Amino acid sequence: MIRAFLATLVVLLGVAAAAVYGSAFIVHQNEQALVLRFGEPKQVIRVPGLNWKVPVVDTVDKFDKRILDLTTTEQEVTASDQKRLIVDAFARYKIVDPLLFYQNVRDERRVAAVLGPLIESAIRRVLGNATLADVVRDRREVLMKDIAGQVNREGKDYGVEVVDVRIKRADLPKENLESVFNRMKADRLREATELRAQGGAEKNRIEANANRDVTIIKAEAVKKSEQLRGEGDAERNRVFNEAFGRDPEFFLFYRSMQAYEVAIKPGETRMLLSPDSEFLRYFTSPTGALTPKKQ
Repeated sequence: MIRAFLATLVVLLGVAAAAVYGSAFIVHQNEQALVLRFGEPKQVIRVPGLNWKVPVVDTVDKFDKRILDLTTTEQEVTASDQKRLIVDAFARYKIVDPLLFYQNVRDERRVAAVLGPLIESAIRRVLGNATLADVVRDRREVLMKDIAGQVNREGKDYGVEVVDVRIKRADLPKENLESVFNRMKADRLREATELRAQGGAEKNRIEANANRDVTIIKAEAVKKSEQLRGEGDAERNRVFNEAFGRDPEFFLFYRSMQAYEVAIKPGETRMLLSPDSEFLRYFTSPTGALTPKKQ
């Protein structure tokens, strides 16, 4: 009797454990779940944690809550200025409505087949209305936002939101690369020539101004030096005149010393003079008195 009771208890516990195991499921932090009853949507679960379902009757589909990547196929786009571009782009998206996603896409593996054509079509429309310069340089960020906005409007029934669209590569076709390169090279050479010409003109202007300034400065310096020299000569003559008026004998002595300095130079001067010559008067007498000539 006891053995039968224990066996029944074990069976019941096993059934209960199996029921708990079959009815409990966990939704992780990076997941969201859709509970289906006989294939029909019953409940959307976005909060992570432990949840329950009816065993056998209910099934659970889980979808990623994170931002996912979608790579589009490489395609050729003609810009508004008739420039052809080979565009390789990718998109980032997230599942925002598990019910719509399940009803219209069913599985994440089908996102490329469902959402990819929408993205590629939006890329052709938006880039087709822009110029090559807009795509490559000037308005790239704005164009990417326009593409994402169009995809979100057209794909709102798929339960996904395109967060961002980016161009990995936007190149010219191979047959156009060489001609475009040569044209860009010619443009750069023309710009370089213009800049060199402008630099040469600026150099000539600066040199002309500098030469003019040098001429003016030199002229003013010569004028100032002549003026100072004249003032110095006048001052010297005034001092000499005053000195001569105060002491004529000292003035004569000073002038004679200057004459000796100019006339008599080491190794270069040869004179034939009488010892009692007036020129040598201060050699014979400190007062400059002339020696009487012998008869």
